[in-house]
Amino acid sequence: MSLIDTLVNKPRLTAASKYQVLNGVIYLAAGVGLVLWPGLVQVLFRDPPFAGHESGLFRALGLTVVVIGWHYLFGGRTGGKQVVAAGIIDRLIYVPLVLLPLAFAGVFPHTLTAFTILDVGLAIGAWTLLHEEATHRSAGAVGRAA
Repeated sequence: MSLIDTLVNKPRLTAASKYQVLNGVIYLAAGVGLVLWPGLVQVLFRDPPFAGHESGLFRALGLTVVVIGWHYLFGGRTGGKQVVAAGIIDRLIYVPLVLLPLAFAGVFPHTLTAFTILDVGLAIGAWTLLHEEATHRSAGAVGRAA
């Protein structure tokens, strides 16, 4: 199977996997937006103009978000529950643990706080879907056993 065939192959996806794919699209769009137009943060959050080379920093951050989005998109397309679960842990623990202290210290507070809120919100949505799928599976297993 070729590389492209492997990328476009899509198994039957659960709601949580489809949600993970949607999260990937959101991250890809946000990352591309930052790469192409780092001043987007100034427009969205009314931040002051960049004083130095912050636009380059936001482009690098945008590339990082693109890569994260790429992995969420294709991780979700695998249909694996583990990919969704791993993303939940990352977004509920690591992102707030690192980004909120930076924001409170004055490092791009609007951008990092907004990203943390978005990330945690999307993680809670994924966790809810994963929990519903597990509940649905266990209810189906009880029904088959009876």
